[in-house]
Amino acid sequence: MSGKAKDILQLDLYGLLGIENTATTKEIKKAYRQKALKCHPDKNPDNPKAAELFHQLSQALEVLTDAAAKAAYDKVRAAKKQAEERNRKLDDKRKKIKLDLEARERQAEAQTQDEVQITRTLEEEIIRLREEGSRQLEEEQRLIREQIQREREEQQNTGDYSHRSTSKFILKLLQKYGDVLNVVMSGKKKGSAVVEFATVRAAELAVKNERGLSENPLKILWLEGQPEVGPPSQFMSTQASLANERDYESVVMMKMRQAAERQRLIEQMQREDDEEGAAS
Repeated sequence: MSGKAKDILQLDLYGLLGIENTATTKEIKKAYRQKALKCHPDKNPDNPKAAELFHQLSQALEVLTDAAAKAAYDKVRAAKKQAEERNRKLDDKRKKIKLDLEARERQAEAQTQDEVQITRTLEEEIIRLREEGSRQLEEEQRLIREQIQREREEQQNTGDYSHRSTSKFILKLLQKYGDVLNVVMSGKKKGSAVVEFATVRAAELAVKNERGLSENPLKILWLEGQPEVGPPSQFMSTQASLANERDYESVVMMKMRQAAERQRLIEQMQREDDEEGAAS
């Protein structure tokens, strides 16, 4: 008897799958998918026994969905249950009556020979399954891998949508103080964002007055300290200096391109939100 056949005989294949021995092939496959999906090693990286249990489930599927292998296994299983039942019913009389004991031993020896023959048949069926290749098992495992991948993608998509929704919420909340040029969500610090206002005045109003919603409060701070706004003469002097250093027309074109790019980004975010809302 090979080690593989012995290992299978030690397992309760029906118990592993949580089914009765009268289960149909369809019920066996359904039970395998449910069990294998829960104990798949990719879903249980911290459980060292997950791979072993997943392998045992695979053995159960191979044997119980093949008619000849299942029949051989059922015979061995029935024989073991009969032996267990006989041993359970034995009492102290077996120790006292020698002849009865010898008769039972002979019967057990004959039963053992039958089990050896049945086990050999099961071993032959398992070898046949290995030689033919278990295409059915490979297909079931492929379906499980695809389902796990789909679940991961759904979780990722849900996270992306939440990120864009939060950015849109901040934009709408702060626009009442003035034009908001850009909202950048932090990828490292959860719940943080950088907001660019068109004017310093709008930023000052937002910092001073905005507290968010009662169930979702906001704390607004200057990114690099509150800027100092000088008198008009200083502002005009800065503009005059800029005009001397650069060509005025180039500066105007550059600002127009920046404004157009910001508008394009806002419109793109709006389209993405509308598409996701329609899809959901």
